[in-house]
Amino acid sequence: MPPASTLLASATAAAAKAYAPYSRFQVGCALLTAQGNLFAGCNVENASYGLTICAERSTIFRAVAEEGPGMKIAELAVIALGHEFPPCGACRQVIAEFAGADTPIWFLRDGKPVSMTMAELLPASFRI
Repeated sequence: MPPASTLLASATAAAAKAYAPYSRFQVGCALLTAQGNLFAGCNVENASYGLTICAERSTIFRAVAEEGPGMKIAELAVIALGHEFPPCGACRQVIAEFAGADTPIWFLRDGKPVSMTMAELLPASFRI
């Protein structure tokens, strides 16, 4: 399993490719799947804001497209260039669909990488 620094570096590289002309928030995400594959993605904004897709969701959707509906997230990192925040609420719910309660989610806080479990980030996720 690659170290968190590899995931954070991949997320940072993906953030540099983000299409964010409206918010100027360039966000990148990288995830490692249970199968050992690494995927990265970025946010892509649209003038019709509701059609914008967050980096986390673009990355997860790419991983599902490659591995199929059984894709499971082993670890995930998200970076916003010039900003520090964890995944938004909508992304937390999408991550929860493919991650276990103990899955580590990495982001920056005070310039340092921090990890929270999926259960800590979204303690009452929606389940059917």
